[in-house]
This record gives sequence, structure tokens and C-alpha cells, in this order.
Amino acid sequence: MRRVSRGPRSAVFAPLESLSRTELVTHRLADAIVLGLLIHDEQLPSETDLANGFGVSTVTVREALTILRQRGLIETRRGRGGGSFVRSPGEDAPGALHDRLRDLSPGTLRDIGDHYAAIRGASAALAAERADHDDVDRLSAAVSALESAATPGDRRRADGHFWIEVAAAAQSARLTRAELALQTEVGPLFWLVLEDSSAQAPAVSRSRAVTAAIASGDGTAARAAAEDRVVDAVKTLTERHLELVREVAG
Repeated sequence: MRRVSRGPRSAVFAPLESLSRTELVTHRLADAIVLGLLIHDEQLPSETDLANGFGVSTVTVREALTILRQRGLIETRRGRGGGSFVRSPGEDAPGALHDRLRDLSPGTLRDIGDHYAAIRGASAALAAERADHDDVDRLSAAVSALESAATPGDRRRADGHFWIEVAAAAQSARLTRAELALQTEVGPLFWLVLEDSSAQAPAVSRSRAVTAAIASGDGTAARAAAEDRVVDAVKTLTERHLELVREVAG
């Protein structure tokens, strides 16, 4: 089968059919932020420079930046040294994420988990069919990075990178974009699980199982291992949600 994707960065530059110019610019910048190509607190180029780089009007860039601001992926600072600055997913203070988790119902968490499990399970199963040695090497490196991560932020970035690599190994630009979109939307909630260092070893073990199944070409095992990680996370988040609700009620 012809390879569609050589790695997660290709999702940033892959064709985006049937999108307006504003949507295209929004996708490109959002993907670059989630992938870490644009880092937290980095200042974006001026609207004029972005417009020239993308080959679009400044009005289009301004509309895209407005959407990114609404999604919480950038913030605008006024005055000297002001401009648009990157806000990477998961960099919010834990308190804000705990508030968000408390306000979600268990049913909503389950629904989010169902969606995430479907995307990650499909990506892992297809990766088992399509991945080559380079893909497996990148997955193994991502697992090693997760294992050696010393801080919650490092664990979050390593985990996010691992799942993007899984989607990229599936050779599906759309699945890679879906993973990127989910990391932007709900990734910070799932990464709350990795705040506790005791969750690191189980996450590494599950990720290593996903990688081993992909390497052996076992799509069924790869899907199951990927879905199990989501199920574990949803269970932990539901327990934390109930604890937060009880704290407020008490």
C-alpha cells in the first residue's frame, strides 16, 4: 500500500480539502501548536508576516487568530512587547482543569472516552497493518520518552507525542488530524491522570503493549491495548470528578 504519512508533522502540511482559507490557516496553526512545533508562550509572527507566509490576506489571518483565541490556543497581549502568544494544550493551571473536570458529568466523560477510544483504537489497528520499521522505532522512542519523563509537563508532552505517532503510523492524515483535534479539545483533561507519578508506570506499560502489538502486526491486540488506556483514564477521571463534586458539596 502506498504510504500516506511519514510522521506526525506531515499532518500539518497535508492537503485539506474543501476548507476555506480561514479554516486552512486555523488548522495549520492549531496542529503546529499541538505538535509542539510552536511552543508554549512563543510569540507568533505579525499578522502581515503570517499572511505572507500562508499566501492569504491579513483579514484571513485575523479571523484564524480569533478562532484560535476562542479555543484557548493563543492569547493576545497588549502594549510594548505585545502580540499573539501560544498557549499549548495542558499548560493551564491544574486548578482550572480540576474545575473543568468537576463541571463535566460522568456521562459526558464516558462519551468523550468512547470517541477517544474509537480514534485511538482504529489508529492502532491500522498501524499494525501499515507501520514499517521506522514507525516502530519512533513509537519505541516515544515510549522511552514517557518512561523517562520527570515532571507532569514532560509526561503530558511525551504521552501526547506517542499517540500522534500511533496515528501517523496508521498512514491516515485524517486520523492524525482527529487525534490532534482531540488532544486540543480534551487532551488536558486526560493528562490530569499523569499529574500523579504513580500513573506513569501503568501508562508506559500500556503504551509498550500498543507498540509491541503494532510491531508484530496484531491489529486486534493493538486496538485492545489502545482502548484499554482510554478506559483506564476515563475510570480515573470519573473517580476524580466524584471526589471534586463531594469536596464542593461538603
